[in-house]
Amino acid sequence: MAEKVYAGKSVSVTDDGYLTDPNQWTKEVAIEIAKEEGIELTDKHFAVIEFIREKTLKGEALTIRTIGKSGLVDTKGFYELFPGAPLKKASRIAGIAKPSSCV
Repeated sequence: MAEKVYAGKSVSVTDDGYLTDPNQWTKEVAIEIAKEEGIELTDKHFAVIEFIREKTLKGEALTIRTIGKSGLVDTKGFYELFPGAPLKKASRIAGIAKPSSCV
């Protein structure tokens, strides 16, 4: 594990850049992680990120399909918000562990 500084805050991250402690996450940290991914966060991004955090912190496993059925965004919209690897990028920005469904 490594330490990284986001928004002036030192956080613990895995080798892949995922926060090891979701309690270290803040919106400011998310904005800086998103910049690394080439994404500028909007209110829509934050709505999806907060959904992901809420479900994951309750112990629920997430899939792209689950997010597509959330009512916040459809699957196509999810890919548009987080291009390339949406679940992987959104999870990293949300400050949660890398989903087991992501390689």
